[in-house]
Amino acid sequence: MRSYQIVEWDKPLELKEQLTPKPSGAEVLLKVDACGVCHSDLHIRSGYFEMGQGERTYLAKMGAKLPMTLGHEVVGEVVELGPKAGEIEVGDKRIAFPWIGCGHCQTCKNGDENQCSSPKFLGTRVDGGYSDYLLVPNTKYLFEYGDTPTDLAATFACAGITAYGALKKCGPLDADDHVLIIGAGGVGLTALHIARALTKAKLIVADVNEDKRNAAATGGATATIDSSEKDAVKQILEASSGGVAAAIDCVGMPTTSRLGIDTLRKTGIHVIVGLYGGAMTIPMVLFPFKQMTIRGSYVGTLSEMDELMELVRDGKVPPIPLTPRPLHEANQVLDELSRGEIIGRVVLKP
Repeated sequence: MRSYQIVEWDKPLELKEQLTPKPSGAEVLLKVDACGVCHSDLHIRSGYFEMGQGERTYLAKMGAKLPMTLGHEVVGEVVELGPKAGEIEVGDKRIAFPWIGCGHCQTCKNGDENQCSSPKFLGTRVDGGYSDYLLVPNTKYLFEYGDTPTDLAATFACAGITAYGALKKCGPLDADDHVLIIGAGGVGLTALHIARALTKAKLIVADVNEDKRNAAATGGATATIDSSEKDAVKQILEASSGGVAAAIDCVGMPTTSRLGIDTLRKTGIHVIVGLYGGAMTIPMVLFPFKQMTIRGSYVGTLSEMDELMELVRDGKVPPIPLTPRPLHEANQVLDELSRGEIIGRVVLKP
C-alpha cells in the first residue's frame, strides 16, 4: 500500500510503499475512500506544540514514533476482517473513530478513551489515513454515516466530534443567549452547523479572514466579526446585547482566547479547543468578578460520537465547504493550510 508518512519531524511527508496489513483478532481493514486534512496535522508533522514563553512539548516524548502515517479523519470501505471482528461485513462503509485509548486504564474503562494518558490515536500516535488502507483495532470504533456524502463523512471524525464535544460543554442555552465561535476554519464552521441542530441560541462568528467570515454568514451565523479590528470586543458585546453566554475558541492563540474571555457575560463559559499554542496572562479578579468558567475540550468520547452521528444520519448537520484533492498532493495541501488558504476542509483521495 502507499502511505504518506512523517519520516523526520518538521519535514515534508514522504511517500512509502508498504505491505498491506492483515487484520488479526478483532481488527478491521478499511480501504480508505477519503481522509480529511486537519490543522492539527500541521502540529503533528512539526512534532511539537507551542507552550508559550519559548517552551514546547514534543510528540516524541508523548509516545509518537517515526515513521508514522498522518491523517485522522478517515472514511472507508471494510475489505477484510480479523477472526474475532463482529457485527460488520466486507463492503460496509464506515467512519473510523480515531481517538482510541490503551483500553486498559480506568479512564478507558470509563468510556473516556480520548482522555487516555497512553493513547493509540490514529494518525497522531499510530498510522493513520493518508494512505490506501487503514487498520482499525475494533469494530466499536467504526460508525455508519447513512446517506451522508463520503467526503463530508470523513470530517466528523475530528472537526465534527471536536465541535460537538465543545458545544456540549457550553451549558444550557436558550433563544436569548449568544454563542461566540472564534475561528471559521473546518472546526469552527462545523461547530456553527452543529450548534444550529443543538440550540436556538444566536451564533456569532469571529475570524480575521473575510472569505471565512462570508462562509460563516452563508452557514447561518447571526453576525460575523473581523477579530483583527481594534473594536472587535465592542462589536461582539453590541451584537450579543452585553456579552455571550459561551465562547468556543477554535484557534487557541492568546489573542483569540482573550477575545472570548473579554466578551463573556457574567457566569459565561469559555471553551478552548484550538491547538495553535502560546501562553496568556489573565487578571485573577476576573474570575470572581465575572464568575466565569474557562475549560479545555479535546475531541470527544465514543458515546458523543454516537450522539453526533445520529444527528448526521438524520440530516440535521449541513455540509461545510469541501474540496477533494488527490493523496499525492498531501504536502501541498498542508502548506496551503499553514498559510490560511483553505476554506472549510480539504479531503485527500487515494
